[in-house]
Amino acid sequence: MPAASAVLTAGLLAFHRAVPNSAGRLGSLLETFLPWLGLVVLVLLGLTLLRRSTIALVALLLPVAAWTYLFGGLLLPGAKSGPHDLAVVQHNVSDENTDPAGTARALADAGPDLIALQELVPPALPVYEKTLAPDYPYHAVRGTVGLWSKHPLTDARLLDIKPQGIAGPWSRGLRSVVHTPHGEIAAYVAHLPSVRIRASGLASSWRDESARLLGKAVAAEQLKTVILLGDLNGTVDDRGLAPLTSRMNVAERGFAFSFPAAFPLARIDQVMACSATVAHIRTLPATGSDHLPVAAQITLR
Repeated sequence: MPAASAVLTAGLLAFHRAVPNSAGRLGSLLETFLPWLGLVVLVLLGLTLLRRSTIALVALLLPVAAWTYLFGGLLLPGAKSGPHDLAVVQHNVSDENTDPAGTARALADAGPDLIALQELVPPALPVYEKTLAPDYPYHAVRGTVGLWSKHPLTDARLLDIKPQGIAGPWSRGLRSVVHTPHGEIAAYVAHLPSVRIRASGLASSWRDESARLLGKAVAAEQLKTVILLGDLNGTVDDRGLAPLTSRMNVAERGFAFSFPAAFPLARIDQVMACSATVAHIRTLPATGSDHLPVAAQITLR
């Protein structure tokens, strides 16, 4: 039994793309929690040692090798900062956050060049603007997403990533140009639709459609260097974000599970880049949100 389970676990890790998404998006559901299959490997190791099964122990090498290939690199220490690094913070601040001022101060204390926020509601927006203004004199807000910067921003505009099935006002995308000491960068801030886990599987059709629209916008970008910061409601392994992950670099170091804040199970808050490297990503201490902030170091090419 442990040997067969080890082979099955290895198969799910190595060939997760082969799991069909047609029924309940089971493939995406598996990929959302794919790193946690490492716990299955540990349980199987315990059973194998109890049974003293040589065959099971050999079989266990398969999932160990598959997990290490997929995720082992994320455990390595982050590279040292270089001369062309850009520090960024991404945070869904929650529309129910009762301490926007404290949240803003905590993000500013991390000292990033850029801060991207989602779920900005009208009562809290002036608080974020006032609190961040001393260190971040440039900012742009479109709908419920915003970008604060130490460097000048121009050409800020709404990014239309609204799925067809959503009625009423819905504005969750922003594109702006950041004028850094190293050149112009296109910064995208996005909040993709939420997904739900139901008895029938993963409900993610709106999220997937919004990801396709965002991917088209990134593909059409004229500037060479692009940074995407957002609550994408999906992990980088989830095929639903393939329109983005197929075009953009994702974090090379760090798991940075960001949701839910009380017991993080997955990183759905993402930092991606084109013509730049996301060298390392990490979480920051909890704020008044149900998400943890994530901070990343961008190495510009």
